[in-house]
Amino acid sequence: MIDVCCAIILKDAKILAVQRGPESSHPYQWEFPGGKIYPDETAQQCIQREIVEELSVKVTVLSQIESIEFDYGSKQIRLAAFICEIVSGEIFLTEHLAEQWFSFDNWQTIDWSHADRELIIQNQESLRLIVQENMKNG
Repeated sequence: MIDVCCAIILKDAKILAVQRGPESSHPYQWEFPGGKIYPDETAQQCIQREIVEELSVKVTVLSQIESIEFDYGSKQIRLAAFICEIVSGEIFLTEHLAEQWFSFDNWQTIDWSHADRELIIQNQESLRLIVQENMKNG
């Protein structure tokens, strides 16, 4: 089991998705940014490191949603997901082809990697509430 984490980054009641490159394990699919958790770091430390590496911004972690386990056949992952906001910097993609801010109501129109799609499905109601709360506070 590979432990990985991802950031569900909120801005103005929208959520950030990034598109994987052609050489990746899930070519051209969309995902939440993140990566493997190193043995010497917590999942929260990992997500802050990964977001700087992949997006060139710093985030603050607001909360964590329910993790999932997913079996790709060739690998099994445990995906920890954090609700985050950007606190400094402008997004500059270092590993992905594109970025897209989407309304949560439109999440099904995106070609997600399988684990990220499952994460959304398993957390759909809590994500909807988080986005609505963010809209009120934003």
